[in-house]
Formats: sequence, C-alpha cells, structure tokens
Amino acid sequence: MAERIAVTFTLNGEKRSFQVPAGRRLLDLLRDDAGLTGTKEGCGAGECGACTVLLDGRPVTSCLVLAASVEGCEVVTVEGLGGAAGHLHPFQRALVDTGGVQCGFCTPGVAVTGAAIVALDVADPAEQARLLAGNLCRCTGYTKIFAALEAAREARHAK
Repeated sequence: MAERIAVTFTLNGEKRSFQVPAGRRLLDLLRDDAGLTGTKEGCGAGECGACTVLLDGRPVTSCLVLAASVEGCEVVTVEGLGGAAGHLHPFQRALVDTGGVQCGFCTPGVAVTGAAIVALDVADPAEQARLLAGNLCRCTGYTKIFAALEAAREARHAK
C-alpha cells in the first residue's frame, strides 16, 4: 500500500484537509479528491496551461505541483476566482462579454492567469503577453483574451 500524506491548505477560501498518496499531483487532488473539475489536464507536462491555478496568488501549472507541497498554502481554482458560488471574477465576466472563449478547453487556465494579471494591474500589452504565454489557445488567436484583460482592468479602475 502506498504511503499517504496529510495535507491541509486553504482551497477557494475554505480550509481543507486531504490524505493523499506521496506522489499525488495537485491537479489530481483538485479533480479527484476535491471534486473541482474546472481545472483541466491538457499536456500533463506544464506546457499548455490548462491546469493553471493560483498558489499563494501566483499562477502555477498544477500538473507539476506535488499535492503535499501545498501544505499551509492558499490555492484558488477557476471555481473560486469570483469568491462566492455563482459569482464571476471581473476577468471571467470580461471573457464572456468580449467573446474571449471558443472551445473552452484552455479557458480555466486563461481565466486564472488573467485574474492574476488583472490583480497585478499590468497595463503593458507586451508584459500581458509574456505573463499569458504559458496558456496555449488554439481557437481565439488571443485578440479577444487581450480585449478581456483590458476590459477587466478598466472595470477595476472604474470602482
């Protein structure tokens, strides 16, 4: 029987504890143990960004993070971006409003990374592109994703 490790961390604002096999990836804990299937596995090698989550406020590819390493950390998935259930983060709302999604496979990772970019208040398009570079999208051509970033930034500053 595989060794199991206790891991306790804040997940989408709620303190959670899990018993996981020693080599379990954060991606698998989120999907299989926590039931949060919004985080997608694309490549499984940290190349596509579909599994991006926020780890202590920074975007990471959860397929490359060992679940045990998030002990005491804060993890936010696409389901938790808007805070309360049913609420969208301003960047998620902007993605919808600008038509920044198509097939939807990359959308969870793009939404998480975009939310981080908005939180950092990055205005420079080249810097936005650099920060979003780890999220591969085959459908949109990114134009509407960048429009959503700008719309979310503007909404943030309008408050």
